Amino acid sequence: MHPLVSLAKEAVETYTKNGKIISVPKNLPQEFLNKRAGTFVTIEKNGELRGCIGTYLPTKENIAKEVISNAIATATKDDRFGAIREEELPDLSYTVYVLSEPQPVKDFKELDPKKYGIIIQSGFKSGLLLPGLEGVDTVEEQFFITCQKAGIDHTHEPVAVYKFTAKKYVSE
Repeated sequence: MHPLVSLAKEAVETYTKNGKIISVPKNLPQEFLNKRAGTFVTIEKNGELRGCIGTYLPTKENIAKEVISNAIATATKDDRFGAIREEELPDLSYTVYVLSEPQPVKDFKELDPKKYGIIIQSGFKSGLLLPGLEGVDTVEEQFFITCQKAGIDHTHEPVAVYKFTAKKYVSE
């Protein structure tokens, strides 16, 4: 299992069982201790989404702390689902995404939903869709889904669009 996936799993299990936030293990690869990036953690139960929360810009001092924080938030704060219960832990699988810094999009021709995720902002509203999601095959679908998630009416509100890449790490 990739070290970031193990970290997310350990963070969720420790928090769910004991209410404690784990410390960053010292044996992680240096890039996760020395670099900062936004991360997303997705948790599935028996192949169905159970939670997904993240940050598109870094909020912590390194990637490892970002993953720990977002893993716990995914397990406890995704409004679409209740908090994960201890009896569910054996049935969970984890995906960790490490995001590149968002870049402004000047033309939709720059986008590819398989390669780039997008962020759409309008006023105080914003939505994000990760790259490579099953069933999102066109730039138009990606744009409309992201607007819908954010509650943005792109026909009446000015929008800013950003793209990013994401390294994806999946539990076996």
